[in-house]
Amino acid sequence: MTSSPPAKIVSLFRYPVKGLSPEPLLRAPLTVGQTLPADRRYAIENGPSGFDPLAPRWMPKTQFLMLMRDEWLASLQSHFDDAANLLTIRQDGEIVASGDLETEAGRAAIEAFFTENFASELKGPPKVLSGRDHSFSDVARKVVSIINLCSLDAIEDMVDDAVHPLRFRANLYVQGWPAWHELDLIGRTLAIGAARLKVTKRIVRCPAVNVDPDTAQRDLDIPAAIKRHLGHMDCGIYAEVIASGEIGIGDSITVEEPKPV
Repeated sequence: MTSSPPAKIVSLFRYPVKGLSPEPLLRAPLTVGQTLPADRRYAIENGPSGFDPLAPRWMPKTQFLMLMRDEWLASLQSHFDDAANLLTIRQDGEIVASGDLETEAGRAAIEAFFTENFASELKGPPKVLSGRDHSFSDVARKVVSIINLCSLDAIEDMVDDAVHPLRFRANLYVQGWPAWHELDLIGRTLAIGAARLKVTKRIVRCPAVNVDPDTAQRDLDIPAAIKRHLGHMDCGIYAEVIASGEIGIGDSITVEEPKPV
């Protein structure tokens, strides 16, 4: 069994609207079986998908606006206010749209912005979707995504260029593990204070990571570089919360030893 060196959380993010801006957090509560609060709480439908908000179910990301196909989303800066359910979108520093995502009028304001400005990029009418506590994650189960920053250092060597960590749109960015150590942690339990997370699977990277979050340009081919060097396209891990607790920047991460059988 692989032993794990000490590690800690360096940064923490949530993504209230799938495909739109990350929001940095200092601390966040984790609840059993849930994502970070409001992570991927909303998505913007790219033409009719059949999603039923009264009976939400997982659907593939191709049904929604997303960076894998819609790199222009990175040119927008968004912020979500939980208390008011208010999404504000800026472009070049100017507010271009805002609306309460829990009201019909508020959703219509956001939809109108995309219709009026990006019609040629859309497959059909955009529609803001919410499924109460549903998460529009890339995977069906509610998870927390984790990136090892030393693995990103290794990728920079592969592509011979700087790699912005937010290309990977993770919840937790971790320092202290050697490059690719996280890929050996499937089935192991991570302890962060009182919280416990069970690592469930590797993250297979898609072309979304090729988009620079600062420039909105598709300027690298990261999955192909990983494949050439390592024989797979995995970077990062998903973990399910199995014990509740608050986590935050600077918190230590311990990989628990498995109990004797």
